[in-house]
Amino acid sequence: MGRMDDKVAIISGGARGMGAEEVRLFAREGAKVVFGDILDELGQQVEADCRAEGLDVAYAHLDVTSEDDWRAIVALAEERYGKLDALVNNAGISISVEGGARNISLEDTSVEQWDRVMDINSKGVFLGTRAAIPAMRRAGGGSIINISSIAGMTGAWSRSHPYNASKGAVRLFTKATAVQHAREGIRANSVHPGPIMTPMSESTYADPEVAAQRLALVPLGRRAHPIEVAYGVLYLASDEASFVTGAELVIDGGCIAQ
Repeated sequence: MGRMDDKVAIISGGARGMGAEEVRLFAREGAKVVFGDILDELGQQVEADCRAEGLDVAYAHLDVTSEDDWRAIVALAEERYGKLDALVNNAGISISVEGGARNISLEDTSVEQWDRVMDINSKGVFLGTRAAIPAMRRAGGGSIINISSIAGMTGAWSRSHPYNASKGAVRLFTKATAVQHAREGIRANSVHPGPIMTPMSESTYADPEVAAQRLALVPLGRRAHPIEVAYGVLYLASDEASFVTGAELVIDGGCIAQ
């Protein structure tokens, strides 16, 4: 028996990194998974690999800033599997500047950079949640897991104002969703990872000096493997967390405990 038997889940940003790990873990635990991304070639490869393993997954193109894409992927889940039980709003970006660095001052942040980060990290969560709730209502309840960050809880992590702001918005949006939809049996929780070994963070840790400075701030002394976060997401999506809503699950190696 798997921890997600008979459940149907949608996962955004599932083509690589933490999202791909969540897709595989959910499916191995018995879920039927519909996942999306804009990286179609990578997403289709994850789909093929999962199916070769006997897992029930389906990939669809998903731009999380597109209402039409969200409507389509929710419709796909219901048409293919009959319902929707869980949504993982995983897709996200950080500011990318010349040379690959993520840190950028407020004064050097352009309006275009601000809008892009907020659109994907915050608006994407709003659109995904809005699209999923009617389907979850039809299913009699569900679980929404929004991937925030420890940068959404403290300004010390990430020197990017848009990233901090977008992840902080996800944190409180999640709480509002939890309160407003609790009586419908729809739970909403946020996950706040610290440093993780993902493609998005590789440019930051490519510089040995920067990497050493960052890791010195982590009591456990290392970055997390994506699976270590995925297990937390799995818990919140499962019936094991049936009395958990509006909560923040911090998975950060002790960073913000200091």
